[in-house]
Amino acid sequence: MEAKNIRNVAIIAHVDHGKTTLVDQMLRQGGVFRDNQASPERVMDNGDLEKEKGITILAKNTSIMYKDTKINIVDTPGHADFAGEVERILKMVNGVLLLVDSFEGTMPQTRFVLQKALELGHKVIIVVNKIDRPDARLAEVTDEALELLMDLDATDEQLDSPILYCSGRDGTASRDINVTGTDLIPMFETILEHIPAPECDSDGELQLLVSSVDYNDYVGRIGIGRIERGTISVGQEVHVSNYNDEGVNYKSKIVSLFSIEGLKRIPVEKAYAGDIVCFSGIEEIFIGDTICSLNAIEPLPFVKISEPTVEMTFSVNDSPLAGREGKFVTSRQIRSRLFKELLKDLSLKVFETDSTDAFRVLGRGEMHLSILIETMRREGFEFSVSPPRVLFKEKNGKKMEPIERLFIDVPEEYVGAVMGKLGERKAIMTHMAPHGSRMRIEFLIPSRGLFGYKNEFLTDTKGEGILNTIFYEYQEYKGDIPTRNTGSLVAFEPGVSTGYGLFAAQERGMLFIDPGVEVYEGMIIGQNPKGDDMAVNVCRKKQLTNMRASGSDDALRLIPPKRMSLEQCIEFMAPDELLEVTPKSLRLRKQVLSNTERLRIASKKKANQ
Repeated sequence: MEAKNIRNVAIIAHVDHGKTTLVDQMLRQGGVFRDNQASPERVMDNGDLEKEKGITILAKNTSIMYKDTKINIVDTPGHADFAGEVERILKMVNGVLLLVDSFEGTMPQTRFVLQKALELGHKVIIVVNKIDRPDARLAEVTDEALELLMDLDATDEQLDSPILYCSGRDGTASRDINVTGTDLIPMFETILEHIPAPECDSDGELQLLVSSVDYNDYVGRIGIGRIERGTISVGQEVHVSNYNDEGVNYKSKIVSLFSIEGLKRIPVEKAYAGDIVCFSGIEEIFIGDTICSLNAIEPLPFVKISEPTVEMTFSVNDSPLAGREGKFVTSRQIRSRLFKELLKDLSLKVFETDSTDAFRVLGRGEMHLSILIETMRREGFEFSVSPPRVLFKEKNGKKMEPIERLFIDVPEEYVGAVMGKLGERKAIMTHMAPHGSRMRIEFLIPSRGLFGYKNEFLTDTKGEGILNTIFYEYQEYKGDIPTRNTGSLVAFEPGVSTGYGLFAAQERGMLFIDPGVEVYEGMIIGQNPKGDDMAVNVCRKKQLTNMRASGSDDALRLIPPKRMSLEQCIEFMAPDELLEVTPKSLRLRKQVLSNTERLRIASKKKANQ
């Protein structure tokens, strides 16, 4: 297909603004599905975690044919922790559809991804989505989107972006704010008119920038990227190089080549400049590499991915229950898996430590790392992780820490409670405005001030609050921030928990386990509201006698334990605690398991103060 008949476009937006739902309708109306064919909702979210959480984690490619033009579409994540996915795929496209929710308007991730697109000079089509919402604010949201373009110093051409009013769920689009469309034809027409065809030379020497890497058990690594110049064909000898890494410099061969058509990869013998293709045969291919002709070795520059701001330590599980549930438990297996993840996730970094059993893993946020933990857990890995820590920097002799822009949307009656808690966490309010019957407030807050706050926020707002963050910049260290104000209930001895032991322990605080659970000394079995750690014996059994007393044999009433998800466990951890992760269980524990040893360390610390 000639370059003039190709359009490469990415769909970018804040989380939950309807990108993947819109792609469903684009595929259906683009002829990918038959009229009578059943298709799952959010068909592009094909990962188990994506389906469960209802979010897009990995950017994915698809395409449709409209008239005689092939429209390559990239669906991107909307959560700030996966912004690295958006940054790298923007090199693959020539324009973006910027989706904005008709009620929520422009949100933090909208600003971030739009700024990256504008920096690359991409054309923008503004799509106000969910126009069928009863609380839609079409005119105000349109103004917000245009103001955002001005704030980000868009060029005159970018400011003249077309605006569409769309319902992704119903599959309608219109160019008129007062008219509800009947299909997505106006959107397809606008893409053809406004997004330029790729500027490339099909007669030149091959040049292809790898923007994504997939993996297949049969063919190994699969490179995905746009052909910038020339043609690529099966069996062709090529040269692999990297603009930023002179060490990448070797010859290889294209074994198989695929064109993306709808949801399928169709084998082709040859592909031309401007198209997005997948290829295999290059064992060591990496994101950012350039595939060149042997006659013209000219690597292309790749986008600089923003640095990680949070780290956790992944280590071999050394608890008394280690090795019972996991399939992969050794440091060699954990190391291999972590470094394999680097091949497809550019915003992740892994470093070895002084210990052969522990690795520093750096990411964009708690969710970014928790998705990796959950993925490894489902693959059969067993390991332990430390609480998240922010990454500090030093500049001009001063300690610098990452600051986040925090966006809060809450009913008015909860504003006082939220502002009080955030004040303790060194947050500075920068903006506050009514938003319908709710208040929208913006803060600048140290990243470490957000650790453990999400559950507290949901409790304070009775589940009605919305919280979003995005990295802002590094600023001077803001001083100490109070950590968790609750303590842990810690198992006193190994054994199996009993109803009798738990009944006595539940008076001390909220429990995390049921009767009949195997525990070990140092394992955390509950939460102590008083702030100090407390050792409790949950394995205690009732003494049996041959005497009976009135009322003593009444059934013990146990309060149902709190079931914590992986994210809640990570938020709960104190600095001296670990999370034991296995395919079947999540167990919180103390780093030092011995109760007497912990008391000795605490008394020594107190004496030194």
